[in-house]
Amino acid sequence: MKIKKYIQIEDEVLVRLVEGKCVEGSLRRDEWTGQLTFRAYNRQSRCRERSEELLRKTPYGRVTQTMKRIKRYFSIPIDMPLLEKLATFDEENRLAKDALIDYEIINRV
Repeated sequence: MKIKKYIQIEDEVLVRLVEGKCVEGSLRRDEWTGQLTFRAYNRQSRCRERSEELLRKTPYGRVTQTMKRIKRYFSIPIDMPLLEKLATFDEENRLAKDALIDYEIINRV
């Protein structure tokens, strides 16, 4: 037994299908007409930022820059003594500040 069903598809969806692209959406039965209709999902393309630019590498991390932010990453071992951890935090902060100062001086010249 073969059944033929007609599906109502918008022109934009048909154009994408003819181009060989996939179209994600939902297939439903219209409440009023009873016809099968395909509604494509309205997906927005992701606007990706450029990758992070490395400003300086530090002993336990790095300082990077994106279009909108300056980021500081660092991690230290757990088995380090407390006083050494605190000193490392201070040193990493100082190195990150120095990296930012150097970057600003170089880019303003």
